[in-house]
Amino acid sequence: MKFVCDKNLLLSAVTTASRAASVRSPIPALEGLLIEANTKVKITGYNLKEGIFTDFEAEVQKPGSVVINARLFSEIIRSLPEETVTLSSDENSLATVTCGNSNFRISGTDAADYPEIPPVNPEKTISLKQSTLKNMINQTIFAVSENESRPIYTGSLFEVSEGQLTIVSVDGYRLAMRKEQLDDAAEEGIFIVPGNALSDAEKICQNNDDPIKIAVSDKNISFIAGNTVLISRRLEGEFLNYKKSIPATFGISLVVNADNFTRVIERVSLIIDDKVKNPLKFLFGKNEIFINCETARGRAEDICAAEGNGNDLEIGFNNRYLLDALKAAPSEKIILKLNTGSSPCVLTPENENDSFLYMILPVRLKAGD
Repeated sequence: MKFVCDKNLLLSAVTTASRAASVRSPIPALEGLLIEANTKVKITGYNLKEGIFTDFEAEVQKPGSVVINARLFSEIIRSLPEETVTLSSDENSLATVTCGNSNFRISGTDAADYPEIPPVNPEKTISLKQSTLKNMINQTIFAVSENESRPIYTGSLFEVSEGQLTIVSVDGYRLAMRKEQLDDAAEEGIFIVPGNALSDAEKICQNNDDPIKIAVSDKNISFIAGNTVLISRRLEGEFLNYKKSIPATFGISLVVNADNFTRVIERVSLIIDDKVKNPLKFLFGKNEIFINCETARGRAEDICAAEGNGNDLEIGFNNRYLLDALKAAPSEKIILKLNTGSSPCVLTPENENDSFLYMILPVRLKAGD
């Protein structure tokens, strides 16, 4: 195999595919990238759960393939000067990388040892703008659970209904939901995408109106953006009935400036010990929210202006969970909707449709908090 290409084209492809390469695997080939040269150069990363491949134009002088350790190859390409790169390999899978005065010889692996990524034979497809999907993932993925004991919640629910895509993430303490109308008609259905795959899908999306196609089969799902394809297993199981979990009515509603509320919470949070993780205490008054926290380090308190009357409702929240929502919310002003000190709080943007919703469960306040 031998080809010549622009360094930055190669680096972009290597960076993209490396996201799916295994860090450690009993199959050594999976710690590498499969590099195939034919009419174009195709680079693949795969870890048996998720695979990413992408291709680009190059001057292919000799077709062929080789597997090279992903981490080493990425570091080498990143370090090269801004010149043309020549990559070749021999029958013993010894790869040579040349760029300017730089020359590397790397022991590779026979491409025949690289497992094949399972194909996706789609039962249904969805198409939307890359920038739209990127935003939808950004505004929900922070609420995906990291608890492997309940694997279904380590992914996000995708629901297509009435021409609308809804993404929902939950972790047992909070829920993030984002809706978007689809431009093209799509078959209705529900599927769950692993959080790791979603994180990588967000990275392959660009901030533009180019389409990304989501293809769904009975076991797998693929995201196709331009010349890049991500394939992942679907998660199987029963997801939370999120519609029944969100309160239908609220007795208290206050409007806050998202930036101001964020800054006040961040200031009071400085007193929190990361090991103990004390909750913040919120007192929702008339046109203001009093926030305080007392820890072994000391005490902090502050006030955030608000529109509305909280009837002196007192409630505790995890500071990080609130900050995550405020930073993701697509609006300058946020509506806080509450009922009691033991029921969930719901955050929605002001003067917008119901495209974004965040729900957080309260933390029980102990005496002295």
